[in-house]
Amino acid sequence: MTQVEMPGEGERVEVLVGAVAHGGHCVARVGGDGGPVLFVRHALPGERVVALVTEVHRGFARADAVEILTPSADRVTAPCVYARPDGCGGCDLQHVAPAAQSAWKASVVTEQLLRLGRLTEDQVQALGVRVAPLDGDRLGWRTRVRYAVDGRDQAGLLKHRSHEVVPIDRCLIAHPLVREAPVTSRSWPDADEVHVVASAAGDVLVTPRRAPVRADEQDILDGAAAAGEIREKAVGREWVLPGDAFWQVHPAAADTLAAAVLELLAPRPGEAAWDLYGGAGLFAAALAGAVGPTGPVTVVESAPQGVAAARRNLTDLPGVAVIEAKVEAALRQGRLPKPVDLIVLDPPRSGAGAAVVKAITRTGARAVAYVACDPAAFARDVATFRAHGWRLAALRAFDLFPMTHHVECVGLLLPAAR
Repeated sequence: MTQVEMPGEGERVEVLVGAVAHGGHCVARVGGDGGPVLFVRHALPGERVVALVTEVHRGFARADAVEILTPSADRVTAPCVYARPDGCGGCDLQHVAPAAQSAWKASVVTEQLLRLGRLTEDQVQALGVRVAPLDGDRLGWRTRVRYAVDGRDQAGLLKHRSHEVVPIDRCLIAHPLVREAPVTSRSWPDADEVHVVASAAGDVLVTPRRAPVRADEQDILDGAAAAGEIREKAVGREWVLPGDAFWQVHPAAADTLAAAVLELLAPRPGEAAWDLYGGAGLFAAALAGAVGPTGPVTVVESAPQGVAAARRNLTDLPGVAVIEAKVEAALRQGRLPKPVDLIVLDPPRSGAGAAVVKAITRTGARAVAYVACDPAAFARDVATFRAHGWRLAALRAFDLFPMTHHVECVGLLLPAAR
């Protein structure tokens, strides 16, 4: 049998597109089964496409579907003219019908739990993995945008896995208040980036910055770091935050995630709780309202902006304390009050890691709610929990980032005896 060679960068190859994979692409094999692996963006499972190879690595290559020979029934016309091969890299799934986007993300979560979480198919099936869309339009939700400034001093968005700036007139997934901000209509000779934040209360901050243009895709999750203060509304409270403090990007995300955490943990009056990687204290506020004044709630956060925001916004809640520290150090040094009944774990995209998970499994807590913005990191941490005798008892997943490959999960982890 003749071995099929990996095509070179810039070459075009006809392939049959296979299953979706984590990261906004599908897997194809050059020359059929057994051929070199091609990760293809702008495609759908079952399609036959002409793919343009954009990167070649040892053992695999990346490509864009530049011609659709046999389209999927789930293919739609992307609403944004910049969501295309060699265009803006912010949206991965504008060519996918809404219901198929949810199914795409559910299949990714399932695959990560099977492969990295080491769950059995029966265990995953029992979780009933589905990704729930939020109410409202799938456009106009992104309240934090980091624009990059090109060599002509024009603001735009970055290409996929690139430092190259795509000039745009507007971003369709950006919140209307972000779109209305005077960013793409003027030049920025003294800036490398322009950060825009729009809040639920109608505040808008536009901040030009001298900083290296970042080519990663963290913007969707972390948003922009704008100067000044903004007001947000969530869990029945108004929040005053620095523009560079972390807050969820989708307007409905904060309340959606807080409700899921409370549903899964089912807090009881008087129970003690930890909010790890707590940011401004969103989950601490929700828990404090459930456990009452006799239930101590402790926030652990290392970012100074988050610590300042938590201390400012939680002062009226008796029993809530804020510790400025890295979570792993706070656990290792025994700085958190015990006993603890409930833990909210909301780590960065890289996950909590083995040391943090191991320490949590030894606390005696009755339940952990794990809020995850990356299904691969979540699945790896689930495997560590399982290795220490815990189990993933329930899972909620939400499409907080429509038109992109990102998905948010909230998992309930319990000691095996429960």
